[in-house]
Amino acid sequence: MGIKWRNWALPVAAPALLATGCVSTPGAPAEPTAQPSTSVARSVARVCAKPAAGPAKAPAGAVTVDPAKVGDLAAKTKSSPPNTTFWLRPGKHRLEPDRYSQVIPKNGNRYLGAPGAVLDGRKTNQYAFGGTARDVTIRYLTVQGFVAPHNEGVVNHDSADGWVIEHAKIQHNSGAGLMAGARQRVLASCLRGNGQYGMNAYKAAGRVSGLVVEGNEIVANNTDDWERRRPGCGCTAGVKFWAVNGADVRGNWVHDNRGTGLWADTNNNDFRIEDNVVEANDGAALIYETSYNAVIRKNTIRRNNWVEGRRYADRGDNFPFATVYLSEAGGEPRVRARTDKIEIYRNVLENNWSGITMWENADRFCNSPANTSSGNCTLLVRRSDRCARPAIATAPLYTDCRWKTQRVDIHDNRFVLDKSVVECTVKCDRMAVLANYGTYPDWSPYQGERVAEAITHKQHNRWHDNVYLGPWKFVVHDPSRVLDFGQWQGTPYQQDAGSTLDPRAGG
Repeated sequence: MGIKWRNWALPVAAPALLATGCVSTPGAPAEPTAQPSTSVARSVARVCAKPAAGPAKAPAGAVTVDPAKVGDLAAKTKSSPPNTTFWLRPGKHRLEPDRYSQVIPKNGNRYLGAPGAVLDGRKTNQYAFGGTARDVTIRYLTVQGFVAPHNEGVVNHDSADGWVIEHAKIQHNSGAGLMAGARQRVLASCLRGNGQYGMNAYKAAGRVSGLVVEGNEIVANNTDDWERRRPGCGCTAGVKFWAVNGADVRGNWVHDNRGTGLWADTNNNDFRIEDNVVEANDGAALIYETSYNAVIRKNTIRRNNWVEGRRYADRGDNFPFATVYLSEAGGEPRVRARTDKIEIYRNVLENNWSGITMWENADRFCNSPANTSSGNCTLLVRRSDRCARPAIATAPLYTDCRWKTQRVDIHDNRFVLDKSVVECTVKCDRMAVLANYGTYPDWSPYQGERVAEAITHKQHNRWHDNVYLGPWKFVVHDPSRVLDFGQWQGTPYQQDAGSTLDPRAGG
C-alpha cells in the first residue's frame, strides 16, 4: 500500500499538557530543546521528558513481579486468572531469552509499572505483549529493546480489542512500538524512537474501530528509514492507520519523525484529528489517503516536510508536495460517519513546505494495476473484480470503483509562509487541487482529463474564508497551471471566497 506522489503518464483520562518545543536533526531521535514559535500559542504533550509516575507500592490484591527473576512476568501471567492486576517492581524486567518469549495476557488483566519499571527485550525478544485477550490495561510501564519484524508490533502484537495503554513509554524497538485493536485507547504515552512506526493501527482480521489516541508524544520514529530501504513502500509514519472505522486523534505532540507524522491509508473512515501539534516531521504532517469522512480542526502544523519536500524539488519534480496531503480521499454520505465530508478548519499552518494538496490519480481505481492498495477496493464496491469492462464504464461502478477526492471544505485556516525560515526559493509555496492525465490501463474509462476536470470543477472541493500570509501560489487541474491569488479567486476556479492574502506578511 502507499501513495504515488507523482505519476503523470505511468501506472503507478485527560493527559497533562505542558508547553515546550523541539529542534533536532531531521530523522534523528530528538528530545525537546527549544521553545516553540511565539506566533502560535499551543500546549503540547511533553510526556517523554516528564512521564507520570506509577504506584510506588503494590495495589491491594495485585500480584508483585520481581525483576530479578527472568521470565517472572510471563510465568505469573500464565498461572493467574483473568482480571488479575500485576505490579512490576522498579528495575529491568526480562523475558526468557527466546525470540518468541512474550507475555500472553488474559481478559481484563492490568499491568502497572512502579517508578523505574522497564520491560526490556534486550534486542532478543520480538514481542512484549501478544495474544487475543480483551480489555487489557498497561500503565506506567516502559517497554523497550524488542525486535519485532517489519510491519509487526511489540505491544498488543495481535491487535486484540479493548486495550488501554496509558502513561507508558514504548521506545527504541524495531517494527512498530504498538499495534491497535478495536476500542483501543492510547493515552498520555511516549511512542519514541521505534524502528518503523510509533503505532501501526492495523488488524489482519476485521477492522479497527473506536480508536482513541490522545495526549501522547509521538517522536523520532522510523529510525530504520524504511522508505529508503524499500522505496515507495508507504510503510512508515509516527502513526499509520489502516482501515480504521472511527478514530479520535487529539491533543498529541507529533514531531521529529523520519517521514510522515500521521498517515491514514486505505479505507479509513470517520476521523477527528484535532488540537494536535504536528511539527518538524521530515515529510508531511498528515496524509489522508484512499479514505473517507474526516474533521481536521484546531491543529498547529509547523515546520513539516522540509526534508522530503526539498528532496523532490531538488530533483526537479514539479508536483506540489504538501504538508497536508489528501490523496483520493473525500467525503462520502453513503459511508456512515459523524460527517459526510472532509472538513479542514481553524488550523494554523506555519512555515511548512507548501500547504494543502488535493490529489487524485486518474489511473488508480479498483482492479487497476496502478492501484497501490494491494488489491483493496472502495467501501462502496467490496469486490475489485466487479470493476471491469463493460460495467465500470457506466453507473454506478464508474463512480463507485474510484476513491475520490470530493466534498472537501477548507476554511477559516491561517497559512503562514516565510521563505527565509524554510530556506527555499521555489516550490515550497503552493496549495493545489489536481490530477494526472489518465492513460492506464488501456481499458480504463478514466483516460484523458476526465479526472482532472472532475476534481477541479465537479467534486465540490472548496477553499473559503482563509488567511494567507506570505507569497502563496495555487496549482489547479495539473502541475502546469500555477495561479496567483487573483486567478485562483476568479473565473473559472472561484476558490477562496472571503479569504485574504498578504504576500509580504509571512516574513
